[in-house]
Amino acid sequence: MSNSLFRKKSIDTILRDAQEGYGDGHGSSLKKVLGVKDLTAMGIAAVIGAGIFSSIGKASFDGGPGIIFLYLFTAVACGFAALCYAEFASTVPVSGSAYTYSYVAFGEIFAWIIGWDLLMEYAIGNIAVAISWSDYFTRLMSGFGWNIPEWLTMDATSAQSGYNEVTGLLRSGQALTAIDSGLVSKYMAWLNAPLMGGMHIIIDLPALLIVALITYIVLRGIKESRTTSNILVLIKLAVIFLVIVVGGYYVDPANWTPFSPNGATGILKGVSAVFFAYIGFDAISTTAEECKNPQRDLPRGMIYSLIICTVLYVVLALVLTGMVSYTKLNVGDPLALVFDEVGLKWVSGIVAVSAVIATASVLLVFQLGQPRIWMSMSRDGLLPRIFSLIHPKYKTPYFSTILTGCLVAIPALFLNLDVVIALTSIGTLFAFVLVCGGVLVLQLRPTRSESRFKVPYLNGKYIVPAMLIVAMILVARAFPGYYSGMFTIEGFPMIAFFLIAIIMSVLSYLRNLSLIPVLGLLSCFYLMAQESHTNWYRFLIWLGLGLIVYFLYGYRHSKLRRREV
Repeated sequence: MSNSLFRKKSIDTILRDAQEGYGDGHGSSLKKVLGVKDLTAMGIAAVIGAGIFSSIGKASFDGGPGIIFLYLFTAVACGFAALCYAEFASTVPVSGSAYTYSYVAFGEIFAWIIGWDLLMEYAIGNIAVAISWSDYFTRLMSGFGWNIPEWLTMDATSAQSGYNEVTGLLRSGQALTAIDSGLVSKYMAWLNAPLMGGMHIIIDLPALLIVALITYIVLRGIKESRTTSNILVLIKLAVIFLVIVVGGYYVDPANWTPFSPNGATGILKGVSAVFFAYIGFDAISTTAEECKNPQRDLPRGMIYSLIICTVLYVVLALVLTGMVSYTKLNVGDPLALVFDEVGLKWVSGIVAVSAVIATASVLLVFQLGQPRIWMSMSRDGLLPRIFSLIHPKYKTPYFSTILTGCLVAIPALFLNLDVVIALTSIGTLFAFVLVCGGVLVLQLRPTRSESRFKVPYLNGKYIVPAMLIVAMILVARAFPGYYSGMFTIEGFPMIAFFLIAIIMSVLSYLRNLSLIPVLGLLSCFYLMAQESHTNWYRFLIWLGLGLIVYFLYGYRHSKLRRREV
């Protein structure tokens, strides 16, 4: 059984299965319409969203202007991963993304694990984006004087906690008008919500409606999705350039002192929020079968979008922290705040409108990604055949697309935003780790010559061990007692990181491993280790549930297993 768990698919088999679909006449026949400009636009659409209009504020509040170092480090880590994705996308130009790549490199059980992980990444990521869009939309409508009832704009947990907090403040003698407006909104939602069987009916209706609209666009076809994405990207890039140019005139360099007020600890607090802003570029790889020339255009689209977005994030972070003190940026709409502070209300209005547009574009690209991963898993027999059926008119995986819409829209009615962002980040990082590791496996195989794009080979034999030794010495000197303090429940992610780093250093020395994928694997695993231990527990529980599903269905129905029997 152990051998069958690690059975691998050849690249020829994967390409043939992509052409045949489920092997029952329902072939793939997806429309090939995407070029490098479209892919770059999709990458920008996915990366520049809630991260630039919302979470950049909290990250800047924790790390000060020094948050640009986290953006740069995260971009470098993603850049290593992007190069590895690009090689796989060039070698295996099908829609499965990291799931398919792991099937080639590591075998079926790893492919299932990463496929299951990607389901969590996209579903929870989409839920988070839908909730964020609802917040922007509600705030925008309120600015126009169109007030949606509070109980239709949030989840019940947030409303109840806000109600309890405001009630306590009122009992202490504080006036309702003196309480934060966000808390008052939650208080009013709980107070005014209709009751059904003694339960408060509180739902996030705008989140459901935007998911329904985006799902419809994605279902109608890749041309419609491409056109919508390109239009939304042009609008939000224009707004970001406006913010940078106008805001640049109001930058006071004195606000950049101190540059890192809370040191490395403060900067690293923003890991989840900052990385969540970058995860979109991997969604490009799920459109491989809809590209005109995937082996050439996918690598370019990924790398171009990552470079453009990194430059915009860094420049925008410097502008924001230069316009006002970082201590004022812990708000949900930091771009609007900074222009309110300098008296440019008209720019704040434009930002509010563009935030709605930007977040919708992120949701569009994410909603494209998940159905295509389900489609690939179904082709391999690991999911029922209905997941891989293509609509005869629209040429999209219609059942997977509709199911994705339901699995995002319904939870978005009820869930809270805070938990889902962190869980999405750790899932994406895990995918990046496996993709980087997969390239190391490919580089040891003769089939690597089939790829039109290759990660440049730099021998890490001495560099990786030397970097680890230097890093460990620097940590020991800068943080005395750091290593002894790791041996706690909270410290186990970092223990895991150092074990992996030591193993990769030894393998680099013994096997002359390529430097770039090793650095990609280690940097992404380091970012994973910065997540809380409770987030790791949730992640491991989800993977455990996935293994149960695999052994109950996927293992027995695997097409590769049936071919071998």
